[in-house]
Amino acid sequence: MQITVDEDKCCGAGQCVLLAPEVFDQREEDGIVVLLDSEPPAGEHDAVREAAAVCPAAVIRVTG
Repeated sequence: MQITVDEDKCCGAGQCVLLAPEVFDQREEDGIVVLLDSEPPAGEHDAVREAAAVCPAAVIRVTG
């Protein structure tokens, strides 16, 4: 699994952080997504896919 995020389109909702805190975080100053692990272990894959599905700005792209 490979993850990319489009920080420019992020609205800072934070759903990704709630669902996959080992993979996503938010910047303190504006809440924009921070990708902590672009190739997470298999145990995180379901949470990452769910985070991508619920992202209101659709900024999380998952391949593989």
